[in-house]
Amino acid sequence: MSVWDDLDLLLDNPSSLTVTSSARGTVKDKTNFNVDEDVSALRKAMEGLGTTEKTLIDVLTQRSNPQRQLIAKAYEKATGRTLIDDLKGDTHGDFEDLLVALVMPPALYDCHEVIKAMKGAGTTESTLTEIFASRSNKQIRELSEAYLAKTGRSMIQDLQSEVSGDYGKALLILAEGKRDETTNVDAAKAKADAKALYEAGEKKWGTDEGKFIDILCHRSVPQLRQTLIEYKNISKKTLQESIKSEMSGNLEKLLVAVVKCVQNVPAYLAERLFKSMKGAGTTESTLTRIFVSRSEIDLIDIKVEYKKLFGCSLYSQLESEVSGDYGKTLKCLCGQEE
Repeated sequence: MSVWDDLDLLLDNPSSLTVTSSARGTVKDKTNFNVDEDVSALRKAMEGLGTTEKTLIDVLTQRSNPQRQLIAKAYEKATGRTLIDDLKGDTHGDFEDLLVALVMPPALYDCHEVIKAMKGAGTTESTLTEIFASRSNKQIRELSEAYLAKTGRSMIQDLQSEVSGDYGKALLILAEGKRDETTNVDAAKAKADAKALYEAGEKKWGTDEGKFIDILCHRSVPQLRQTLIEYKNISKKTLQESIKSEMSGNLEKLLVAVVKCVQNVPAYLAERLFKSMKGAGTTESTLTRIFVSRSEIDLIDIKVEYKKLFGCSLYSQLESEVSGDYGKTLKCLCGQEE
């Protein structure tokens, strides 16, 4: 039985979509944090001939993001240069991308990833799907503010010109960051929604995608969890299975991601990590994004779910899949098994 079929666990589990404490992160505030010591260590590591990568890794992975912001500010004051520019000048490739990501405030980093997903020919829907399905309302609002500050444009308007059809319709609702946040569950409404979804999909010839989009993108997490249980009672299939058989392409992937995140964000992200390392080649950009963006939210839970789903620890998988300074940095963020 897969983690996705077991709906009994649903109702009591906290959700990363609504909880924004950092208790389940692998990266914590460093005690006895000394910003001046860190700035001089970073300068020493980058100024002069050669770069001491080990120092860069130690300082940037063992400080929380708020502490890194203080370091970046003090660094610029001391040198007249930004820490990000110096990191870009002294490192390269995936290692550079990872260190630069660590120095950005979380909302700005999400913003950077959204811009990257829209840039150039074609749109990277998988990135947009991951971000908008797994972020809380608060994170999406902060991302939207960061986007406006950085580009001077509205994120929603820019997305409108990049995504279209039913996929675009669903993504734009999620990108508003207005999912219902009430915590009480209306059992009758959950039954009615489950019936409406069944009648919009499994039961009829052709599918009423609009119904799925409306319910899945607006209802609260506790409400949807109850709806998933009611749906399985009516349909004998999980909603996820129905979406997979009724839909295709980017809309299917987005709605499945939403259902998975309603159930268990860490398990959804554990699967994304697994897929980014599976087969020939590794999708470093996905690894970087998930490790950086979840290291202070729920990376401990992602490690637990990874082991449950794939039978090996995330740390050991990293040991066999990524190498060099990039691999070392990811392993520091991951932390070994407790």
